[in-house]
Amino acid sequence: MTAGVSDDLRAAIAVTRFGLGARPGELAAARPDPVAWLEGQIRPGGADQPAGALPDSRDRLMALLAYRDEVKDVKAEAKAAPSAEPSEPQAMSDSERRAKSPLQRERKVALRPLLDGVADEILARTVLAAETATPFRERWTLFWANHFTVSAVKVQSAVLVGPFEREAIRPHVFGRFEDLLVASSSHPGMLEYLDQARSAGPNSLAGQRRQMGLNENLAREIMELHSVGADAGYSQADVTEFARALTGWSIGGEREPAERQGRFLFRPQLHEPGARTVMGRTYPAGGEDEARRILADLAAHPATADHIARKLAVHFVADEPPPSLVVRLRTSFLDSRGDLAELARSLVTAPEAWEPAARKFKTPNEFLVSSYRAVGAVPAAAPHDVLQPLTALGQRPFSAPQPNGWSEQASDWAAPDAVVKRLTWAAGFADAHAPAEPVTLAQAALGVRLTSAVATAITRAESRSEALTLMLMSPEFQRR
Repeated sequence: MTAGVSDDLRAAIAVTRFGLGARPGELAAARPDPVAWLEGQIRPGGADQPAGALPDSRDRLMALLAYRDEVKDVKAEAKAAPSAEPSEPQAMSDSERRAKSPLQRERKVALRPLLDGVADEILARTVLAAETATPFRERWTLFWANHFTVSAVKVQSAVLVGPFEREAIRPHVFGRFEDLLVASSSHPGMLEYLDQARSAGPNSLAGQRRQMGLNENLAREIMELHSVGADAGYSQADVTEFARALTGWSIGGEREPAERQGRFLFRPQLHEPGARTVMGRTYPAGGEDEARRILADLAAHPATADHIARKLAVHFVADEPPPSLVVRLRTSFLDSRGDLAELARSLVTAPEAWEPAARKFKTPNEFLVSSYRAVGAVPAAAPHDVLQPLTALGQRPFSAPQPNGWSEQASDWAAPDAVVKRLTWAAGFADAHAPAEPVTLAQAALGVRLTSAVATAITRAESRSEALTLMLMSPEFQRR
């Protein structure tokens, strides 16, 4: 452990850098042994699940199919109905006219339950983060959810983002990396997001009979983002070969037996026949197992250890982490054969991870969650109380713009206009959660990191809500 770091500062580091921000009493709970407090949150059974009866992948997909059927019916009715004379002004654009059409209105009505379901997932996930007594476990989970990003950029993947995180990520975050890689790669959410479900080999039965093509999205993102990384020295030919091995990985539709609907389903008629060669290794023809064997080798590859070690160090410690920490995590990954529980222990026991300086700037989600934790509250029951502010702050939940997930770099979150938006939100939040004793709350939230300058500013504030706003916007709270 880093020499010269007091027990109070180590407790503050534990609950902010490794956790999600201190709830009332949390600093005191962590202080006797911060490392043991963190290690106690590592468990083989995986992460906690959000509360509530949230639908699984099958239910979400069946609801999506029902929506599509309803839209088809509406289209058919609109086509059969006699055309009415347009009553809109002639100056109205085509896009405006379409937006006001009965068909578009019907579509929005039919789509609303699906989107409400996504909002429910966002609220449940945020409430869990705001109230959990095991915040390192939850931060660790959110890291992996971002690493294996599925984004709500289209309806098909939007309805599956929540189930993807609950079914593919949370159960495996302290298991073997290979199991996490396979679970994420084969989940309907990932298959829909990266257009894998309809990928067909050119020489497969389906590829020869119908105009269906090979899609390389999943293969490319697994290699570049999820496993070995872009610097591993693989070629475009390796990506194409891996994509051929993945053909047939699909999702059970409404024509399948009930137990297969909305689940991973291997479709032999889509699979490209023949052996595959990826990164210098040849894999005999083997149907579904071809891709699984490739995934196993990618999970164990030294380049994957490099890639994961650096990403973890960047997320938890600094945008430019100590090289010795990256080496330590890489060694742990390789020596344990991808045991993520062991990797988590290596992280929280690494001396480099306990450097006093807070070098990470909170993302909007981290800022919002830590604000709720600081006042000992959770978001209200209205899902949009989370969705709207995070959208305004630039991090709409479940909506990373690219498959590489949300940025870990401070420069992407600390621009002047972004800070102004945080101030606006913080002022409104403080109006609703003004504490009776602002200085006491600041001490419970920041501990030894509460500077005399910030404490003085809080004391001199004209109102309790202004005092809370000052604390939330202080550098000591904005950084971890």
